Amino acid sequence: MTNTTSRPGSLLARAARFLTAIVIVLAALPGQLSAGEVSDPFATDAITPPHPALDLSAAQNAYLPCQALPDDTPYGVLEVVDLALCKNPTTREVWAIARLQAAQVGVAKSDFLPALDGRLAVNRLRGEARSATQRSASLTLSWLLIDFGARSANLEVARQLLSAAAATLDATVQSVFLGALQSYFNAQAARAAVSAALESEKASRESLTAAEVRYRVGSGTPADRLQAQTAWSQATLNRIRSEGVLRNMLGRLAKVMGLDANHRLRLDDIPTTTPDSGFDRDIAALIAEARQRRPEMKAAEAELKAAQSGIDYARASGRPTISLSAGPQWENLDGLSGQGNAIGLSVQLPIFSGFNTTYQIRAAEARSEVQAARLENTRQEVALEVWENYQSLNTATQTIRTSADLLSSAEQSERVALGRYKAGVGNILDVLNAQSALAAARLQRIQAMLDWQVSRAALARSIGVLDSSLLLAVGGEPKARNP
Repeated sequence: MTNTTSRPGSLLARAARFLTAIVIVLAALPGQLSAGEVSDPFATDAITPPHPALDLSAAQNAYLPCQALPDDTPYGVLEVVDLALCKNPTTREVWAIARLQAAQVGVAKSDFLPALDGRLAVNRLRGEARSATQRSASLTLSWLLIDFGARSANLEVARQLLSAAAATLDATVQSVFLGALQSYFNAQAARAAVSAALESEKASRESLTAAEVRYRVGSGTPADRLQAQTAWSQATLNRIRSEGVLRNMLGRLAKVMGLDANHRLRLDDIPTTTPDSGFDRDIAALIAEARQRRPEMKAAEAELKAAQSGIDYARASGRPTISLSAGPQWENLDGLSGQGNAIGLSVQLPIFSGFNTTYQIRAAEARSEVQAARLENTRQEVALEVWENYQSLNTATQTIRTSADLLSSAEQSERVALGRYKAGVGNILDVLNAQSALAAARLQRIQAMLDWQVSRAALARSIGVLDSSLLLAVGGEPKARNP
């Protein structure tokens, strides 16, 4: 260290200016605060999954996503799912977790860079006879050079956890996607049930009119008229109840879309998509495809790899480290100034840590076994889900065909029974029974069509291919949004 007595305090002032210049330079570098925003020197934004939104790049019309439609514009399935993905708090939460994991990758990368620390201090020293002011400044560069793989293992853990978070985000998006579809088709089913109830009410009213006509001309009985009146009242009651169910379903659908339950919703006409054989393939091939595509599988695999890298990190944490440190320092004590420079290597040799490293390794190995078991469990759950949804879709397809035959025969039966009664050769019970069977057939037909839509979407979700292409096939083109 060199001492000097010239210009007291000037050395400390130069040190302060030097540290200030360092801070200014660092502030201008990527990764520091610039114009009120945090920059991204490690480009973690590029590895962060995008915000959940419906991809309608295949659509022909321009649209503004995540915005409500103009008033009195009916919502189709495209707009319902779009708003659900944008406004659902679950997707926002999982996306924030993915961004957190991307930032953790940046944290792990920062461990490879040196650290630069500055220190300024002013101390007032007071003794029995005199007092003095001590001023000091230092600038220290520290850099971990060798750690035998600890930082690399930690970076790999962060990368795998980011992959798991991205896959979990995809799984959540598909779950919200399917939930929005189910709510939409449930609302459509309730809407169709109201239409069916209106048809039944109209038919019951026609039967009552026929019974009253026969009663007035003397060919009918008071019992016929009373039975027809009861059937009409029951049909009216069913229609009122159906309208109440529809209002509740529309409120639930509004909630899924991120709107208030009392928001006025209009829906497009019920989709008329007919069953196809798009998923009529070997079930083993579907299960194999699902295990390749499902984001839950990808998340479980990434978590297993992260756990395995955690074993490497635990082992490396018990090994020696070599670090470099260097930097100047300045000091001024009561007019006497000095400055110096230091550089050196330090080796840290862990000798005994109370068996901490041993049990850290054992814990990491156990976590790896847990993740391996979870991966296998996910494989089995995926296979079961594909199997069940495949069977449900087959059942729904067959139900559609049978319900069409049932509806046709019920319509013919109702026409014949009513015609015979009007002609005076039938009885009112035949008419009422036929109308009741027709009402049930209408509801079964409606439910079968919408169950097929939901089953097809559920199978696509279980395979991992639920996307906007299915919506475009069902709902057509997206509508213009509010500017």
